[in-house]
Amino acid sequence: MDFNVKKLASGAGVFFTRAVQFTEEKLGQAEKTELDAHFENLMSRADCTKLWTEKIYRQTEVLLQPNPSARIEEFLYEKLERKAPSRITNGELLGQYMQDAAKEFGPGTPYGGTLIEVGECERRLGTAEREFLQTSAISFLTPLRNFLEGDWRTISKERRLLENLRLDLDACKTRLKKAKVAEAKAACDGEMAPDFQETRPRNYVLSASASALWSEEVEKAEHELRVAQSEFDRQAEVTRLLLEGISSTHVNHLRCLHEFVEAQAAYYKQCDFHMQELQKELGRIPNAFALNSTHSTVPAGSASEGISSPVETDTLNIEEVQPPATGTRKAKVLYDYDAADSSELSLLADELITVYTVPGMDSDWLIGERGNQKGKVPVTYLELLS
Repeated sequence: MDFNVKKLASGAGVFFTRAVQFTEEKLGQAEKTELDAHFENLMSRADCTKLWTEKIYRQTEVLLQPNPSARIEEFLYEKLERKAPSRITNGELLGQYMQDAAKEFGPGTPYGGTLIEVGECERRLGTAEREFLQTSAISFLTPLRNFLEGDWRTISKERRLLENLRLDLDACKTRLKKAKVAEAKAACDGEMAPDFQETRPRNYVLSASASALWSEEVEKAEHELRVAQSEFDRQAEVTRLLLEGISSTHVNHLRCLHEFVEAQAAYYKQCDFHMQELQKELGRIPNAFALNSTHSTVPAGSASEGISSPVETDTLNIEEVQPPATGTRKAKVLYDYDAADSSELSLLADELITVYTVPGMDSDWLIGERGNQKGKVPVTYLELLS
């Protein structure tokens, strides 16, 4: 118990001495040992490395896992040293939903068959995403986290210790300076003591005794200063070696960055391949919506009257198209448009034309008239007016 009390008292004394030294430095009442420029550059470079490594690490986490709840869950499992449960990716889940919907709508229908193909592609994209996430976490995130939680903590600990020893060193310098001043003053008092001759011999003895005591205090302060300087130099060398290791950290992170880029390139290459294959598969499936868009609607009663629709199923004969009695509108042309064939009407920006639709016509197109000219025009190039 006595040992613990002494240790506690000694620690409190050291803490108080450091606090006094730190306060006096801030107030400009005490000198501060400055580190050399190279050492300061090493510390600045280390701080910069820590700052940007942390930012890159956090943002990469967000990129790989946008869901904050999922990131918190993974963090808790990691801290508990337990394996996180496997989580299905959004692409895999979407693919599963599409394939389940295809079973309900009928896989033999155009829509059902397309859902099956797209769902399978989404599932493959989700699998590729899962592999990318796992590879990136191992090859890129883990080294960055190891630096922040391992190397940087060690560097920070040694830097704090160096700062404490620096405060101790400067406190010893201050103590020695004060002791020397007191010793000089006591010596002056001792030299003046013979002027009293024999009237105050006791003062002379006291002055001589004080001078001897201050000489011992100076020797003690010099010894403490040598010890403090030795400990500070040793700790400065340890800290310097750790800070110089930041260069190796940069080399390691550079290698990890290359692996991350390769993983991304492989992932996007797989995505492109799967989408190209999907487009080929969709090209083999009949497009029901294409049939619906070109299918003509025959007005009720036209069959009984023997009158055929002016819009044919396969092609649109512009010359035979007649504007309806009602339903024509004015439209302002937004952009220039060059007709692709004789059935289309070329447009100039800002001009006004008359537009209308006819049964069975694609909803992305209208019939446009400008004087005696007539032809199909794209809806996206028009602003319909009231």
